[in-house]
Amino acid sequence: MSKVVFDISMSLDGFIAGLHDGPDNPMGDNGVEALHKWIWGNRTDGVPGDGATGANREVLAELKNTTGSIVVGRRTYDIVDGWGGTHPFGAMPAFVVSKDAPENVPQGGTKFTFVADGIKSAIKQAKTAAGKKNVYVVGGANVAQQCIKAGLLDEMRIHIAHLLLGEGIRLFDHLGTQSTELDRTKVVDSPGVTHLIFRVVK
Repeated sequence: MSKVVFDISMSLDGFIAGLHDGPDNPMGDNGVEALHKWIWGNRTDGVPGDGATGANREVLAELKNTTGSIVVGRRTYDIVDGWGGTHPFGAMPAFVVSKDAPENVPQGGTKFTFVADGIKSAIKQAKTAAGKKNVYVVGGANVAQQCIKAGLLDEMRIHIAHLLLGEGIRLFDHLGTQSTELDRTKVVDSPGVTHLIFRVVK
């Protein structure tokens, strides 16, 4: 059964990016690249995941193989410049939550649809495009917070890097006062990172 899955790396103190992130500084300050060392391993270039080993490689491969479409916020899209036209997971449709479409969209294997009428519409379109596979909600605190508040997520995959960043962009700010119950379904421990998978109880 198709699921809406949010997946992200996070520091133990709750940060997903450093301060002053942008196109010229994608992950922000504070040496935040360490959050994603489990994906890159000892490599600093190439395709994300190529340098992953052991359990880390298996976790990433499972996410990639079960994904049929992508939902991303406009800010993340701009920071990564639309992944140069092709998402690292390959040629699958991506739905960008944005009030307008940019003038120039990089050409490649990923078909981008800019959704102006909100996160619910983006998820609905992404579900249709994904078919029997999952919708992957990609990075960015804002789009994750929108999904949580709207009750759109079926699963959260949080990769806890074994470090404290001290400051940056928090994942779980601005959620209001309504609680969200989670059922932990899997834990994968690996050097430098703990992979936690939660089912969102509805």
